[in-house]
Amino acid sequence: MNSKYKRMFIQKYKAIDSTQHLVIVGTKKSLANEMKTLPTVLVEFLKHFLKSEKKTDYIKTSDSICYFIKGEQDSEKLRVAGASVQNLIGKEAVSIQLIGEESEVLNVAEGIAYANYQFIKYFKDSTKKTNQLKAIYVSDKVDKKKIEELNNVIKAVYWARDMVNEPVSYLNATKLSEEIELLGKEANFTVQVLEKTKIETLKMGGLLAVNKGSIDPPTFTIVEYKPKKATNKKPIVLVGKGVVYDTGGLSLKPTPGSMDCMKSDMAGAACVIGAVYAAALNDIKTHIIALIPATDNRPGLNAYAPGDIVTMYDGTTVEVLNTDAEGRMILADALAYSKKFDPELVIDAATLTGAALRAIGHHASIVMGNASDKQFSQLEKSGNEEFERVVRFPFWDEYYEETKSSIADLKNLGGANAGMITAGKFLEHFVKAPYIHMDIAGPAWLDAPMDYKGKGGTGSGVRLLHNFVKNYK
Repeated sequence: MNSKYKRMFIQKYKAIDSTQHLVIVGTKKSLANEMKTLPTVLVEFLKHFLKSEKKTDYIKTSDSICYFIKGEQDSEKLRVAGASVQNLIGKEAVSIQLIGEESEVLNVAEGIAYANYQFIKYFKDSTKKTNQLKAIYVSDKVDKKKIEELNNVIKAVYWARDMVNEPVSYLNATKLSEEIELLGKEANFTVQVLEKTKIETLKMGGLLAVNKGSIDPPTFTIVEYKPKKATNKKPIVLVGKGVVYDTGGLSLKPTPGSMDCMKSDMAGAACVIGAVYAAALNDIKTHIIALIPATDNRPGLNAYAPGDIVTMYDGTTVEVLNTDAEGRMILADALAYSKKFDPELVIDAATLTGAALRAIGHHASIVMGNASDKQFSQLEKSGNEEFERVVRFPFWDEYYEETKSSIADLKNLGGANAGMITAGKFLEHFVKAPYIHMDIAGPAWLDAPMDYKGKGGTGSGVRLLHNFVKNYK
């Protein structure tokens, strides 16, 4: 396991060192109280700041930067302020101290940590580009358990971002399974990897069809985290789309703005495994199973073609109209397989449709399904708390009618409109438990930097699902 995932980023300090970069966050009253402990130059600056309308400001001294943040802001604004701090201190800063109330400090620290993430593995000389920040120090009064929990979530998000950012030349389906196995050894959850022969035995026709154009074999990875005294009698099953690269297959994508970022098409897999990893590290008392069907989608060899009829794991026949609608083909097998675990709830996460991105952009994931309103409300609450928001779309049966084929049970493409919903209704066919479909195509990948989310893989959904399973009732 890469050492950066083991590092405890946020740590405690016992004494303030004014020569270090310093962040002070709090209400006007608590900030005013800090004047007693600060050097004169900072006191004068703070007085002006408290009288101003600014929410954040900073002053540079001869050897450090002091950043002030008014705490009368919501959690997300504090995370974004943390990202601004990281951008200000630059690559040379080794550590930074945070002073303030527990919840405010942890929000700012979280923003700093995520903004500090880099994917620089493939530079010839990465040392010149590496952020040097190794530790974010917070007050000794901050609860140790909360620090550990946040550090573990940060590690999981870092892992998910790395996986999404890795090119398929490194991260094929087999390698993705190996990376998951490493997490299982570290966090003590079980990992079973089914290779092609076993997948053929199971007759997972969707996964095998998408894989026909590739020289690399598919994998189907089964992860189980079962804590002692789990609070749920039946497991929650998380299913993640693991298309490690998507050319569109014979329905080839154009390159600019489309195929060039398709290494990110396994962001759903990274999302659900990251959530399980964080849950296991934090000893969450929820029994979770994760299923990851993985392959690349290429137009080579004996690639599946529009017009083909594919028999899925559960026996459903599917007419292929577009080989670029491959995510639902592999997810369908995994969703049907989930029945063997008799789950209480099934949630899938997938970069499934461009329609989802066009509908609401990068600022939220689209969710839909037949789960209870209570379960959707819990998910929405988790999304709001983590600012990984979800928007629930309709899930009427009329959309399912659009997925019916004249020559097979289903077709893998609906009508010209509402493609994100017809895709969800296609998938619902294969699930026998209460079901939530998450289309994370919008927030999972960013072509330009956005506050602490950075550029490239964002790790979207890890924090959302960790919060959801942590508070699941």
